[in-house]
Amino acid sequence: MLSLVVAPALEAASAPVRRPAPAKPAAPRVDPNTPWLYRGSDIPQDKEWIFGELSNGVRYAVRKNGVPPGQVSIRVRMDVGSLYEQPSEMGYSHLLEHLVFRQSKYLGDGQAISTFQRLGATFGSDTNALTGPISTTFKLDLPDVSGAKVDEAMKLLSGMVIAPTLSEANVRSDVPIVLAEKRERGGTAERVFEQTQQTLYAGQKLGSRPVIGTEAALTGANQASVRAFHQRWYRPENCVIVAVGDIDPAKLEALIKTWFGDWRGVGPRMPEPPFGDPLAPKGAKGLAPVGETRVIVESTLPRQITYAVLRPWRPVRDTVVYNQGIMIESLAQAIINRRLEARARAGGSFLVAQVDKQKISRSADVTYVSITPLGPDWKTALGDTRAVIADALAKPPTQEEIDREVKEFAVAFESSVEQRRLLPGARLADDMVTALDIRETIASPETVLDIFKRSIPLFTPANVLARTRAIFRGTVTRSVYVTPQANEASPQALKLALAAPIAADGKSRVDAKPIDFASLPPIGSAQQPSARKNTGLLDIEQLDFANGVKVLLWPTEDEPGRVTLKVRFGAGWRAFNPQTAPYAALGDLALVSSGEGKLGQEEIDKIMTGRKMGFDFKIEESTFVFAADTRSADLADQLYLFAAKFATPRWDPQPVLRAKAASKLSYAAFAASPQGMLERDLRYFERNRDATFRTPDPQEIEATTPEGFRQVWEPILRQGPMEIHLFGDFDRDAAVAALAKTFGALPARGGLPAGTAPATARTLAPSLEPVLLHHNGDKDQAAAIIGWPTSGGAANIRESRQLEILTQLLQNRVLEKLREKLGQAYSPQAVNDWPVDLDNGGKIMVIAQLKPEAVPVFFQLADEIAADLVARPVSADELGLVTEPLKQQLTRAGTSSAFIMYLMEGATTDPVRFTTVRSVMNDYTVTTPEAMQALAKKYLTRNASWRLAVLPQGRTLASLPGWVPGAVLTK
Repeated sequence: MLSLVVAPALEAASAPVRRPAPAKPAAPRVDPNTPWLYRGSDIPQDKEWIFGELSNGVRYAVRKNGVPPGQVSIRVRMDVGSLYEQPSEMGYSHLLEHLVFRQSKYLGDGQAISTFQRLGATFGSDTNALTGPISTTFKLDLPDVSGAKVDEAMKLLSGMVIAPTLSEANVRSDVPIVLAEKRERGGTAERVFEQTQQTLYAGQKLGSRPVIGTEAALTGANQASVRAFHQRWYRPENCVIVAVGDIDPAKLEALIKTWFGDWRGVGPRMPEPPFGDPLAPKGAKGLAPVGETRVIVESTLPRQITYAVLRPWRPVRDTVVYNQGIMIESLAQAIINRRLEARARAGGSFLVAQVDKQKISRSADVTYVSITPLGPDWKTALGDTRAVIADALAKPPTQEEIDREVKEFAVAFESSVEQRRLLPGARLADDMVTALDIRETIASPETVLDIFKRSIPLFTPANVLARTRAIFRGTVTRSVYVTPQANEASPQALKLALAAPIAADGKSRVDAKPIDFASLPPIGSAQQPSARKNTGLLDIEQLDFANGVKVLLWPTEDEPGRVTLKVRFGAGWRAFNPQTAPYAALGDLALVSSGEGKLGQEEIDKIMTGRKMGFDFKIEESTFVFAADTRSADLADQLYLFAAKFATPRWDPQPVLRAKAASKLSYAAFAASPQGMLERDLRYFERNRDATFRTPDPQEIEATTPEGFRQVWEPILRQGPMEIHLFGDFDRDAAVAALAKTFGALPARGGLPAGTAPATARTLAPSLEPVLLHHNGDKDQAAAIIGWPTSGGAANIRESRQLEILTQLLQNRVLEKLREKLGQAYSPQAVNDWPVDLDNGGKIMVIAQLKPEAVPVFFQLADEIAADLVARPVSADELGLVTEPLKQQLTRAGTSSAFIMYLMEGATTDPVRFTTVRSVMNDYTVTTPEAMQALAKKYLTRNASWRLAVLPQGRTLASLPGWVPGAVLTK
């Protein structure tokens, strides 16, 4: 499998209606000198990888990489996942992942997290593991490496994988943690996912083996059964070690041999179990007959249709010809998806529809079609989508359509080559693991681009038509419809709708004729900067234009081929009030799409075709942001695209109407879980019920209009400060000239619009009585938060950074007590938020998802931990478990120009921020136990805190064991 950046690896050959038991492909002649990953393939080897095999069967791949400097990324991948489990073992693969971290040959009980923290690795981001249907991978990104540190890491990982302490006591300790994770994962969305899996993969293990397992199997786990599972699958022949980083690969090879070379499996190796094939219904005839269908009624979820054309998965020879087939299939999908998007933009029966072909867990080769209907008329939405696909199956695309997508592919592949030395080692290691999962190869960006260029003559209408037809042929078609309304559909009605003949509809074929920036009018008269200033930081300079636009400019060759552009303007959330806030929600989806000048949404897409350009938008606390990753060749046009949005904004109504539909469809889902309720309402309550921050309900969204949208957003685009960040691999003089023609040519910005809120936030008053919210999801799910107000602004930025240390101390203690010792929560989090652009509004919060009965325990535990931090200094060792990972995170981040520029946001109007860049390492890592205690005394007192809980509908805090009656506030 080539590392294609635009589509997953897809099997080229179509499958017959029914296939016999898996047959092994003809074995090619194998050169014993060929690295194990490339045997049977003619894909040119990526020579930067060094492959090897130990005599015991362990395979490895190592590589030198210096991004970020001083880091080594290690992945230990085991061939075992949920599809390897017996019914009585469901969840064992994932349980074993937890037990490996609990205790092992070189790590005492509960020592893994603190040991890796002492090595500078942050738990969760640098140290983690992932279990899936077919593999379990242990991940370590080790910073500030030395030979001794990597040796220690390899030793620890070997002990974890080869000799974990699978005692009865450890099983009993970890099962509650896994059940807590199962509860957090659970709820409406997980229930729908499991039912969907059961339907789409009926008769296969993938449909009946959830990775998290079952409560019965997990509670029944014991020392003997878990040890037997480990002995069966944790063998050297099932292990691949990937190590990439800033160290001699020969040293990595030597360490792998030292720590994994003596590993021996016990007993004969077990073969991989059969995963099963998708099968057509008995007596079915024709291609991809409709099989299992299901209607899932969930009152809080939007409507969603998924249908899948399934074929058996088979191993392939990962050859050049095979990958050329993948590229043609990717073109076919891109063309269909562009037509479906055009249909949705024009208004109609569905909000969005998409085709996606994937290989799934070595179980099925699947073409998915997903549809979000706009209303209860699901049959029309399904029919309209099928009609667009039917047209693609009936007639070839135009060469112009193909050429448009080819240009998109080309710029992606070319950018990968340009930026190849920017790829971090962790990404390279993860890409190798992905290749192992699908049992295909990996290739350098140059190889991918070369194969693509050689394939261009194959990208013909006839070939794309043939591949389009192939990806919709298969063994069986299955479908699931999720709806909030009972009796709206039945499995039989869904089956009939899928099987019904459909007429091809070619009205959504997209005009692919390109648009040239040269044909667009100028922004205005070019104006050179009126002032140029040296910031005193690296080679970053500030340009001031007479119209009020200020630019931070940093040409640097540290990131070849990459240019980052950010335009920060206006007042962000301060620009809205309770009456206009619904238009903020719509702006996230519709502001860019509503167009500019002569360009509507489709024309914007066209003009960016074949260019590395973007147009992201977000609303921040006190600013709006347009952002894009581009390259030097496209920078001038990217600047024009952004500037034109301010100079000649367009107000097409259809994107606003589409955004309204999306907002209304998604609202009910918030109430399906504690997480959803927090997403919907937490900010509103944090801001002391300021209605500006309340998520608008469907009635409020319905009351909005395209005319109102323009009235709110037009002054925002015209007024207020504007700061541009431009950094990366570009020519300075050419960039300044392009800025002069675009942002320098804009009219004067002026002050903020009338009615802009001050840079002061309303905050929730301290109270020991929690705000109480309710969700209508699963009855065993709850969430709780305790928050301590802090402050805001840049003037005291050091204190905000020191508070991050205190927050991480809080995080470690909460994780240890609430998860590791009590098993009450899987992923409790402590968060430090200090809004630099506001005078106040900061907070430290601890958040956990829990059983409802554990909410009082959470508040009591959080109070006890905070009180202890107030009462006595932490030890130097405990402090080091936080400051060393923070030091390593900052060291790595400091190699990125994006991080430096992030620290300078807002500095053109608040120059004090320039000075805070130099102190960032000291502020985040140099402190004392006494300083932490002083901060805890200042902020973490019990009477300064506020609390919030989300319980199932019908429950009250007074009904919870251990709760003091009457300590309740309700919404």
